Amino acid sequence: MIVDFKHFIDSEQVYWTELEDMLDALTADKFAVPNLAQARRLHYLYERAGADLARLAGFSSELDLRVYLESLVARAHSEIHETRRQRVPFHPLNWFFGAFPRTFRKHLRAFFLCLAICLAGGVFGGVAVMADPEAKAAMIPFSHLAQSPNERVAREEEEGAASRLAGRKSVFSAQLIQNNTRVSFLTLALGMTYGIGTCIVIFYNGVILGAVAFDYILAGQTTFLAGWLLPHGSIEIPAILLAGQASFVLARALIGWGQPVSVADRLRAVTPDLATLVGGVCVMLIWAGLVEAFFSQYHEPVLPYAVKILFGMGQLTALIAFLVYSGRRVTSPDSSLETV
Repeated sequence: MIVDFKHFIDSEQVYWTELEDMLDALTADKFAVPNLAQARRLHYLYERAGADLARLAGFSSELDLRVYLESLVARAHSEIHETRRQRVPFHPLNWFFGAFPRTFRKHLRAFFLCLAICLAGGVFGGVAVMADPEAKAAMIPFSHLAQSPNERVAREEEEGAASRLAGRKSVFSAQLIQNNTRVSFLTLALGMTYGIGTCIVIFYNGVILGAVAFDYILAGQTTFLAGWLLPHGSIEIPAILLAGQASFVLARALIGWGQPVSVADRLRAVTPDLATLVGGVCVMLIWAGLVEAFFSQYHEPVLPYAVKILFGMGQLTALIAFLVYSGRRVTSPDSSLETV
């Protein structure tokens, strides 16, 4: 009950103003996150404003004040009880070196499934070429790979990338990036087939890779194969596998496997992970396209194969270390709390 209305207004106005200022600050900065002390203060001011609103219930003449407090309490309630995730500003470096590898590790089983399917396709393609060399033409859709490995090596070493790609390296790189990105998005989209289409695409890519690899190995061109494939393939092939990983994550969300939630809720839950994986794949494919156009196409005597192989192996090692260790949470020695 309010005995002295003027004293009530004078004593409570300062708390209402403080609450309004806090809400205005949170509204102005959508990424603002109050600390513990601020959150406690906000909750106290919210409860106090709510109690004041209840005390005004008997004052029908103070309509404007009651409307103001109702709005203030409603805003505070919405801010305190919101169900949205913590609002964090997007930082490209934090996303790539933190969220991307953590999301990869979160769905590691999907990646290993994709890797196993690709390896199975590679073994199939290699065995097919060993058993019947004529089968290469039916499995490999690229004309420059269908020819004899010895002929191709001799021609490429003689011509050199400088003459073959003179004035076209940027265009060639863009074409590679476009093609590989299209394959990656197609692989992801095939997750809508409950993973069946993904299995086919990944297996077929493994068949092509295995057929080409065994064809060059049987022809005695292992060094050329490693020097040509490793610089860009050490990034490009894992990127395609990560696209397959994202596709299997999508397929699992569609299937559900006993999860007591609707399909819409499951898809909504995995959407951020899918976007993160696909975004990382695009970055990897851009780099792979640049390397393939400006580095992989140079062969001996212009560029020693040993240099290209070391570059590719170092790049693959760095990629594995990045995916395994980057973005891990570490425990502070002075505290039991985890920090990034």
